[in-house]
Amino acid sequence: MDRRKFLGSASAAILLAQQPHAVFAQGRKKGVMLMNRIGPSSSALYIANADGTDERKFPQDSIFEYHPCYSSDGKWVLFTSERNGLGNSDIFRCAPDGTGIHAVVTGPSVDDAAVLSPNGSRVAFVSTRDGYRANIWVLDLKGGQMRNLTGAADVQGDPAGPDGFFRPAWSPDNQWLAFSSDRNTDWRGHDAPNGWEHTQELSIYVIGANGQGFRRIASKPGYCLGSPKWSPDGKRVVFYEITTEQTWGARRPEAVASVVSQIVSVDATSGERVEHTSGPGLKVFPQFLSATEIAYHQKGGPNQGVVYTSGRPGFKGALRSPSWSPDGKTVIYEKVVFRTWKQNQPLYSWDPDREYRYTDVFPALSRDGKLVLTEKDSNSSIAIMDPDGSNRKRIFEVQGSGLEPAMVQVGLAGAFAPAWSPDGNWVAFGLGEWFQMRRTGTAKIMRVRRDGTGAEALTDGSVHSGFPSYSADGKQIVFRVLGQNVAGLRILNLEDRTTRVLTTEYDNLPDWSPDGKRIVFTRRVDAVNFDIYTIRPDGSDLQRLTTNRANDGHAVWTVDGKIMWNSGMYGFREEAALYDNTFQPYGQIFIMNADGTGKRILTDSLWEDSMPLYVPADRK
Repeated sequence: MDRRKFLGSASAAILLAQQPHAVFAQGRKKGVMLMNRIGPSSSALYIANADGTDERKFPQDSIFEYHPCYSSDGKWVLFTSERNGLGNSDIFRCAPDGTGIHAVVTGPSVDDAAVLSPNGSRVAFVSTRDGYRANIWVLDLKGGQMRNLTGAADVQGDPAGPDGFFRPAWSPDNQWLAFSSDRNTDWRGHDAPNGWEHTQELSIYVIGANGQGFRRIASKPGYCLGSPKWSPDGKRVVFYEITTEQTWGARRPEAVASVVSQIVSVDATSGERVEHTSGPGLKVFPQFLSATEIAYHQKGGPNQGVVYTSGRPGFKGALRSPSWSPDGKTVIYEKVVFRTWKQNQPLYSWDPDREYRYTDVFPALSRDGKLVLTEKDSNSSIAIMDPDGSNRKRIFEVQGSGLEPAMVQVGLAGAFAPAWSPDGNWVAFGLGEWFQMRRTGTAKIMRVRRDGTGAEALTDGSVHSGFPSYSADGKQIVFRVLGQNVAGLRILNLEDRTTRVLTTEYDNLPDWSPDGKRIVFTRRVDAVNFDIYTIRPDGSDLQRLTTNRANDGHAVWTVDGKIMWNSGMYGFREEAALYDNTFQPYGQIFIMNADGTGKRILTDSLWEDSMPLYVPADRK
């Protein structure tokens, strides 16, 4: 299926690009949006000698900082910070001793990966402002003017594609910027055709600081080329090179140690190519320290840390995003932590009417105001609580349920996607193995009473069943099935326990509307694309609500009959191989009317945001 056929003048991308950013405000009129985020729980900057000695925090009051970059004269350090709210990426700079911190670029957009021009007059950075896609912007520090350097139509490429621009680097003469981009590439799932999550194919481009002379200087089909840096004489550009497929493993903890990349440079004029490394290891963030020496970061595995092509001593450590001083004597880097956030942790809000707070996965609210969710942050059991996280009680314990403990421990098995019955007396959920394990594992629909008693199976587990949702009258449950020769949505009659077929396509994640008239779900429309659909419970009036070339999924109804969902339609906001411990770092939360109109974005972060739930003000 050619997804371009579904992109017209009123495409979702155009509709959403016209929506202005919401501003951060105090005093939320409509309550809270609970949401799940996959990203680091903290990130701090450190500075050390080039061999790793004399490490110390940088700056001392580091709050949530990452992606540092020395200026070419060594007088400044630029970095990204979330000190204005978790999830809101702004750009700051300070002196090399960590003093004199002040904001350079702030706002509700993602502003990241900043680099100061060699003459100190301009800052180039990545931003999602003015359209939500990652582009290269340039700020004139004296006059304050900003320009989207990659915003021209002939630079953007196919508007239906990922079309992101990342990791800018100034040439020594201030005249050119090098960067990576996945323009004119298609979305491709990992482990084709099984992987829902996408890989990334990047090439290296240059553009004049005046917006002219755009051209590609390095590309390799099936490969991702990223994080370019110029040589001291401005003749060569160095970058890392990894297969497109391995950009998935590079951000997954179970695979990162086995990923292999190399450090390569090309002549910016002739394209003449030199490979500077060989052998195993994921090598990223290269930087020329001299005409003959390149420093880089080896990510993951027992040898992760800082390495020099000259052979001089580096150092090991779980660091990220290193940037070396011009004289090569010091290096600044980040250290990230992935810990469980507490339920209802405040987050930056892009909505003036709602607070944003963190939640564990698959949250659902009963009509009388009780929150139920899967405790993915612990062992994927089912718990209920008040919306503010108080009065928490586990009503279904995964331990002892028959699931393989090793699968539960790594998050591949558990009790997923709880759903309230309309009367609030029952919670239905799927119990079994999930994610890639669904191909060979089993799962069944269960329910348990609100007080934790009466747990019973509603399906026999002969077909992998999951993601239940109750009808408005509480007499039926819709769920999805997946097996070697079976797929689609099924409706279970709770009175006589009969099951009827609703759909037979590769459909998932159904959710029954509050008024009982429609069911929203995700459908795979071709090998790599998933979109949002609705259907009547009798199988009539199938409607497709999204048509973009990225993944759309995890759609849920709001109480007033709107649909919130997760989409990657604006593409990556960073090079995929540089992320950690994440699946869909391009995912953001959106909302639309039940007929697919009125689409707008609700988050604009560097991280994977999903699992939204509106909680009214009187219940937060």
